[in-house]
Amino acid sequence: MPQGQPDLMEKMVSLCKRRGFIFQSSEIYGGLGSVWDYGPLGAELKRNLKEAWWRSNVYGRDDIEGLDAAILMHPQVWMASGHVTNFEDTLVDCKGCKKRFKVEHVTGKKCPECGGELTEARQFNLMLKTHLGPIEDEGSLSYLRPETAQGIFVNFQNVITSMRRKVPFGIAQIGKSFRNEVTTGNLTFRSREFEQMEIEFFVKPGTDEEWYEKWVEERFGWYIKFGIRKESLRKRQHDKTELAHYAKACTDIEYKFPFGWSELEGIANRTDFDLKQHTRLSGKELQYFDEETKEKYMPYVIEPSGGIDRSILAFLTDSYKEEEVRGEKRVSLALHKSLAPIKAAILPLLRNRPEIVKLARDIADDLRKELKVMYDDTASIGRLYRRQDEIGTPYCVTVDVDSLTDRKVTVRDRDSMKQDRIEVSKVREYLAEKFK
Repeated sequence: MPQGQPDLMEKMVSLCKRRGFIFQSSEIYGGLGSVWDYGPLGAELKRNLKEAWWRSNVYGRDDIEGLDAAILMHPQVWMASGHVTNFEDTLVDCKGCKKRFKVEHVTGKKCPECGGELTEARQFNLMLKTHLGPIEDEGSLSYLRPETAQGIFVNFQNVITSMRRKVPFGIAQIGKSFRNEVTTGNLTFRSREFEQMEIEFFVKPGTDEEWYEKWVEERFGWYIKFGIRKESLRKRQHDKTELAHYAKACTDIEYKFPFGWSELEGIANRTDFDLKQHTRLSGKELQYFDEETKEKYMPYVIEPSGGIDRSILAFLTDSYKEEEVRGEKRVSLALHKSLAPIKAAILPLLRNRPEIVKLARDIADDLRKELKVMYDDTASIGRLYRRQDEIGTPYCVTVDVDSLTDRKVTVRDRDSMKQDRIEVSKVREYLAEKFK
């Protein structure tokens, strides 16, 4: 990430809209506050990020199962988890500018924005309410889930029974959550509708601290593996005063965003709080029975929980580069190849030459069998390169006049700008090797 650029966040917002990564939701109606739509390139980046996480944690390990739980859950779930009674912010309103603030963000009795008079502090629950069924009454009240974790806890025994799992093991889930956040902003960093990638890893009490440390290191290394520079990350352990009511320990992996260090992912030791609570309210036994030792116990839970939307913002920001090339500014996204929305761009040098266009389209059609590619002939080759650099495309394949006789094309690397001359028949093989 470029240092000393206070306007970097503005550049990211501009790039995201201009190049089709992120749009304001319902923009033609003035937008919906802190809700975002992912455009064509953003949808690909998001899909690639989720696949990378799933492959690392579900396919790459033999101790984690996947789950896709429903967004709507029985209201008693949120009683058991403590969200109905504890998931609140203490807020004040300004009588002048009408803005709302968290109490901890206000010093004194005046509005931090306009200096106006503030109301008395009030409690606001952050869950979004809805009603199930045709009649809106107290009996039909439900909630859009504020976290994906509870869907895992209520399916704990189902997964053990159906998959014959033994502790220690984990359950992974990617899914949407909803919070009626008051303090929002900084593009997708804090949104009211967001997507989480979470693991609940069940362990025997007494081994929890060791597993907790392992997962902190595992998750920290994952972001570095997929391209975020180590110096842009740090671990911050919560002190006892800021721990959630259910947590024994928690470490945040923080990223140095343009607006400062902020949480990217949290790894928490949730103890046995959730399983005990669901046992108490549901009346169903959620203890684990170890067939080998004949022990019966309530597992402790280590929870790595990351936000996909925050991660996308971090990966985009950290990959953003500005440099001068031949007297011109070059902007590029040095995204990890597995995350890049477009893997290769096919660029015919002359779009008014049918034979060049045909060869280029044939190459594009062949590559589409394996990769997400883009065909583009709408500008000069220099502008086409810059356009692909700016959206993070790792390779550009240029078809020129010589390609018609020597049956070779030029493949340009995004990061080094080095060019290789490759036989048309070997382009797919060449790129497949690059994406291993």
